Amino acid sequence: MRKTVTYLIMATLLASCSTTRHIPDGEQLYTGIKKIEIDGEKVYAASSTGQQAMEEVVAALDRAPNGAIAGSSTYRGLPVGLWWYNAFYNSKGRIGRWFFETFGDAPVLMSDVNPELRAQVANNILKYYGYFNGSVTEKIITDKRNSKKAKVIYNITLHKPYLYDSIQYRGFTGKADSLIKATKAERLIRKGEQFSATAINSERERINTLLRNNGYYYYQPTFTRILADTINTPGYAQMRIEPQAGLAARNNRPYTIGNINIHILRNNTAQYAGSKNDTIRRSRFSYIYNGEKPPVRPGTMLRNIYMRPGELYSQEAQQKTVSRLSQINIFGNSNITFTPRGESDTLDLNIMAQLDKPYDFTFEMNVTSKSNNQIGPGSIISLSRKNLFRGGETLTMSLKGSYEWQTKDEGITDKDLLNSWEMGADVSLTFPRLFLPFFQRRLMRIPSSTSLRVYVNRLNRSGFFRMIHLGGDLSYKIYTKSTTTHTITPLRLTFDLLRDTSEKFDEIVANNRSLQNSFRDQFIPAMQYTFVYDNTKTRHRNKSYFEGSITAAGNITSLAFCAFGKGWNQKDKHLFENPYAQFVKLTAELRQLYRIDRNNFIATRIMAGILHSYGNSEYAPYSEQFYIGGANSLRAFTVRTVGPGSFHPAKETRYSYLDETGTLKLEANIEYRFRIISELHGAIFVDAGNIWLTKKDESRPGGEITMKDFAKDIALNTGFGVRYDLDFLVLRLDFGLGLHAPYKTNKNGYFNLSPFGNGFAWHFAIGYPF
Repeated sequence: MRKTVTYLIMATLLASCSTTRHIPDGEQLYTGIKKIEIDGEKVYAASSTGQQAMEEVVAALDRAPNGAIAGSSTYRGLPVGLWWYNAFYNSKGRIGRWFFETFGDAPVLMSDVNPELRAQVANNILKYYGYFNGSVTEKIITDKRNSKKAKVIYNITLHKPYLYDSIQYRGFTGKADSLIKATKAERLIRKGEQFSATAINSERERINTLLRNNGYYYYQPTFTRILADTINTPGYAQMRIEPQAGLAARNNRPYTIGNINIHILRNNTAQYAGSKNDTIRRSRFSYIYNGEKPPVRPGTMLRNIYMRPGELYSQEAQQKTVSRLSQINIFGNSNITFTPRGESDTLDLNIMAQLDKPYDFTFEMNVTSKSNNQIGPGSIISLSRKNLFRGGETLTMSLKGSYEWQTKDEGITDKDLLNSWEMGADVSLTFPRLFLPFFQRRLMRIPSSTSLRVYVNRLNRSGFFRMIHLGGDLSYKIYTKSTTTHTITPLRLTFDLLRDTSEKFDEIVANNRSLQNSFRDQFIPAMQYTFVYDNTKTRHRNKSYFEGSITAAGNITSLAFCAFGKGWNQKDKHLFENPYAQFVKLTAELRQLYRIDRNNFIATRIMAGILHSYGNSEYAPYSEQFYIGGANSLRAFTVRTVGPGSFHPAKETRYSYLDETGTLKLEANIEYRFRIISELHGAIFVDAGNIWLTKKDESRPGGEITMKDFAKDIALNTGFGVRYDLDFLVLRLDFGLGLHAPYKTNKNGYFNLSPFGNGFAWHFAIGYPF
């Protein structure tokens, strides 16, 4: 039966291979752009404005044909979708129509592409960027073997672009004119630069923002008129910037903030339906709420409002207020309006905000399977209580756990099989402001938060050891922009406690000094700074995320010891009856998401980290060292099964997770994401990376990084996956196929892994890997 169905499908596809089978009379199938000829290439390459113009011209001419490779207008593969379209074009059955609608790709007709119109749009773009004498023409080339197929040739002719000549600002009111003159250095169009309508529009927006940040509440970008005279001096544009004639008086005067009225609505409005509103009144301030007491303390609201009575209206302050009310994460929605007070120059500020539900619950889960017969699930459960003390505070409690077991392995008896588990708890309290002595009033208007956290984590490696991590930290987050965050952790205290070691573990550690020092009981007093840039929630076509962090441990403690006469490099100094760690750790991660079209994306990630121990520590703590592999890393390998370098543990200790950590990490990932059907998406990926040692370790030969072996030390895998995207939740199933392992395997050559043998792993997880 299966063979019959296969033969029917193949016969159907072969019968539909004539791609012009259903092209209407008088039409042609568009098969792409044959070439784009540019006359005057040096003219546009000489400036960034010219390069931007050419990018937009090419984008206007681009149109992908059927079977395009990665959306290309020039390179075309097999038009499989068009074959399906032709095969089931006249089908009336339910199955046939499903194939037609699901897999069919309607032919791209030349009339739909409309090269003449595209050339005209491209002409307008050239003029938009100052190429007033430039031109774009098109020519349709019919296929010699099939008159119903055709390509397009575009010719772009460029001449020297126009430049700005004199630039005059006139007609503005006295205060507005003073503001414009005071910000002369910030102007976006200057004499001698290439004419660009984009720069002109940006200058119009700059003037609008400048005025609105200085009280001009009713001013709009369209109120600024920018005129260009390109006739008086050939090759040059004389510019005149002025307000539109006949503007109303309110458009040309600044406004100040009057009264501030805040109305807080509870999330359970039905419960308070019968209660009356109460109002707290202060000078030029009203706080309206219902219930026995204010659901949010008035001081908390004022701290997060960046406008005050008597100050000039500011668009920037308004936007910061909206952003801050969202950041404190206790309101489901909020609305800000301004009411003019009669004919005066005063605006009353009105804020209406409704509290969100008080509790948040999240659940994350992943399952991993590896061809070395290890399998196991992991999960994280979090519960948050918002607005705990009516000041925007958030209390979050998290529980995490994972379990991994080894089902079988050649040469390993049942009693030696590894069963490993990890459990942890985390409690944090976040305040929507900075708690810093002596700086409260100065820092009150900075968007920020303070977090206190305590945690405990227990790691159990069956037959080897049990390790307990417990500690806490104090962190400050400062939001300098909507896309940038600075996190300062001046205090992070951690205890690493090793318990219940086995004879087998003791024997391994006794012969390995680095492991002995990494696993000892120790105290880790650290400080950390993290910078994050994240524009993934903006309207940018391509998304970027960068995170950089530096952690230093033990330095202040060592300075204190030095003050009492103990040397900086003296070893085995103790605090709280345990040696303390001393190291510096740097990490960086860059993610990029490139949008091809609404259904196709390319995602990339580069990660790097380095860890150096010194002073009181010969080796860094095990909990701080780097590892690689897993559902969000090298997806053909499980966690801690690669590295350091070309080192690979002996068979009898391979599953102890003791050796495969390092002090240097490099990793890169690239993933092509595409839509299959509806909410079902697919991915093809490549992962590469490894960890290394920065200090030579005789017990782990090949672990140290060297330029000679760097390339072959990089583990490499490819793979594919499917994702079901529910907007609020992404279910992910990835299959990793190993290509190269940095250690010796039973295969010779670079490709020393069997993709569906010892190099295969699958991961089920929630969320994208990066």
